[in-house]
Amino acid sequence: MPHLVANFLRTSSGNISHIKKSAITRSRTTSRNNSVSASPYASDSEDHAQHSVKMPELGDALKKHRLSLHFGRSSRHDGAAGSSHSASSGGPHAPASMDWSIESPPIVFYGSPEESTGALVSGLMYIDVHADAIEVDSFTASLTMHVTQKKPFQSHCADCQTKVTELKNWQFLAHPTSLRRGRHQFPFSTLLDGSLPASTDTPIVSISYHFKAEAVAVRGPASTSCLPIRFERPLHVKRSLPEPLYPHHSVRVFPPTNIKASAHYTAVIHPSGSNAVTLKLDGLMTHNERVKTVDLWKLKKVTWKLEETIKTIAPACDRHAPASSAAAAADADDNEAKRGAPRTETRILGEKQLHEGWKSDYSGNDGTVDFEFDYAVNQPRTHGKEPRYACGLKTQDGTEVSHALHIELIVSKEFAPEGKTHLAAQTGTGRILRMHFAVNLTEYPGLGVSWDNEAPPVYQDVPPSPPAYPAEPPIEYDDLEELDAQRTGSTPGSRRHSESGRST
Repeated sequence: MPHLVANFLRTSSGNISHIKKSAITRSRTTSRNNSVSASPYASDSEDHAQHSVKMPELGDALKKHRLSLHFGRSSRHDGAAGSSHSASSGGPHAPASMDWSIESPPIVFYGSPEESTGALVSGLMYIDVHADAIEVDSFTASLTMHVTQKKPFQSHCADCQTKVTELKNWQFLAHPTSLRRGRHQFPFSTLLDGSLPASTDTPIVSISYHFKAEAVAVRGPASTSCLPIRFERPLHVKRSLPEPLYPHHSVRVFPPTNIKASAHYTAVIHPSGSNAVTLKLDGLMTHNERVKTVDLWKLKKVTWKLEETIKTIAPACDRHAPASSAAAAADADDNEAKRGAPRTETRILGEKQLHEGWKSDYSGNDGTVDFEFDYAVNQPRTHGKEPRYACGLKTQDGTEVSHALHIELIVSKEFAPEGKTHLAAQTGTGRILRMHFAVNLTEYPGLGVSWDNEAPPVYQDVPPSPPAYPAEPPIEYDDLEELDAQRTGSTPGSRRHSESGRST
């Protein structure tokens, strides 16, 4: 530490004598104005105070001298940074600030990229004018998709690292407009295509959506200094796949043994919650007729592992693209995805080992084992952060995220007399049975539905009115008497005569 102070004194513009004089002068002035010394290190001897420098005052002088040099060198840089921050965030000194409100539901693509109809994004942009009036030269906004390669084709190259695609832009004000004090709102809306990938963040690639707005404002009509007001917010885009009505059924055979595994599992899983797998093993017992014994395969351990595989192609920019690849890409647009370096990353989202919980039956001619277990994403939380995972996706530029459930069964071979399986003995032979099933990790749909199912029907979609009933003649009640007479076998005249006689 002393050598740092000495080097600082040599390189600074002042010398030690000048610093001592300033400290002694300030000490004398303080002692004259105050009857009691403010420093606890002050000496009672006036002569000693005149010929010595107090350590706290010397330290304050050095600190003041150093800080003045520091601020003098960086005052211009700090002022520029402060003005930029005030302009972008709409601070108290800015003439206006910017805000927004989203009116549409969360952005969720329902269904696969081939079937999804997309998601609506709508809201309002606000400009809060703090001054009496400002003149806005232009007011624009844009929605972009950023694909960032964390292991780019060429290190320290911004073009190789990030690819920005503009999806939509709005021009709220195209010519200079005067805005008075208060809040001014500007609506915006767009339909995101269902083939777009969802937001994701992986160790090798990330996909994000950003909404940016910028207004160039002038403080007054006579002022010439333009002050841009910027606004930027990320948009989280999700994808939700429908759950199948029935679980997926898969059968695996493990030669040269007769063991057959039958599994029922759900092909679509979610990050939270558990997912059930029903497993059944057949062919675990073999009969030896010559020696009157049976060979038994007994399950000893079950291990499941949920694995995530991330693949992407880090594209090369125009400066770093190889000449051969550039020539090939000029001939065909399909080779655009091949102009890069492939990247692959694999990580485990959850795993567990099970040593019990299954039911074995060796009483019949064919031994069986029934087993059911749950698997899920069981990454522990670290420092309050959410577990790291990425939902399944596949893009046209070569980025793919897939998931697979790996199941490993360890079985041991034993032999026993026929009909006495409880007397089984170890043979020292074992096998490892491995199988994996492809699953789709997706977000929960919640209570939302696709936007096209929520929209009211249009005129062309309204079906025709219900069919009209045919017009039939009214019923003649005079004929009812003739029908009644035919039923009784008498004529209408005789019936009237009998009724008149009965009345008399």
